[in-house]
Amino acid sequence: MRRRIFVGDIQGCREELERLLEEARYDPAADDLQLVGDLVNRGPDSLGVLRLARRLGAGGVLGNHDLHLLRAAAGRREVKGRDTIGDVLAAPDREELLAWLAARPFVRTWSDIYLVHAGLHPFWSDPAAALAHADPYREDAAVRFAVAARHCAPDGSLPPADDPPPGPPYRPWTDFYDPAAHGGRIVVFGHWAVRGLVLRPHLRGLDTGCVWGGTLTAWIAEEDRLVQIPAARAYSPVDD
Repeated sequence: MRRRIFVGDIQGCREELERLLEEARYDPAADDLQLVGDLVNRGPDSLGVLRLARRLGAGGVLGNHDLHLLRAAAGRREVKGRDTIGDVLAAPDREELLAWLAARPFVRTWSDIYLVHAGLHPFWSDPAAALAHADPYREDAAVRFAVAARHCAPDGSLPPADDPPPGPPYRPWTDFYDPAAHGGRIVVFGHWAVRGLVLRPHLRGLDTGCVWGGTLTAWIAEEDRLVQIPAARAYSPVDD
């Protein structure tokens, strides 16, 4: 049986990704590598991460920093002072890498697992259908929830901000996930480094803040096992 190795937010931390795959004994011929989004930005080697992921035939989904890169490359966003995506934008293989990244979906579905960067809307009975026509170059409510949600109201509306944590009616989106309505699927997600590792019966939150000096985390589904690698250093001050 092929193992599915889900890796949390990498954000340009290529060295840690390579160490993680070695520790997990990743074999491209026998394992499926699934990245939880935010492959790029704030870390030291966004270009190296994209090249490695593409060479390994990684799957995975889009995160908010990935969308920022794609939209900046298309001239729809400005590159900010703390961004570390200039190496990608200046690379000779830029177009191939951007096309590969843009082909990642917003959600992946297996019979037992959903993979999404940030969260699943409480009203999505079929997340894949809800996001099937989402465009990485255009913002809409479904895209925003998939790549940016942390807290929400029971109707899925998002708060103006997540820091400090908003009060009622907002709660972590995970409080509204009903596994019974989704075939008992586990949701694998990232995006919430402040919350850290989440291990609950139907939830695996894998953003453990590598780029901020934490760890890079993988969950091997078939073994229900975690693999973690400490960051070599903090590459960026803590933020969203």
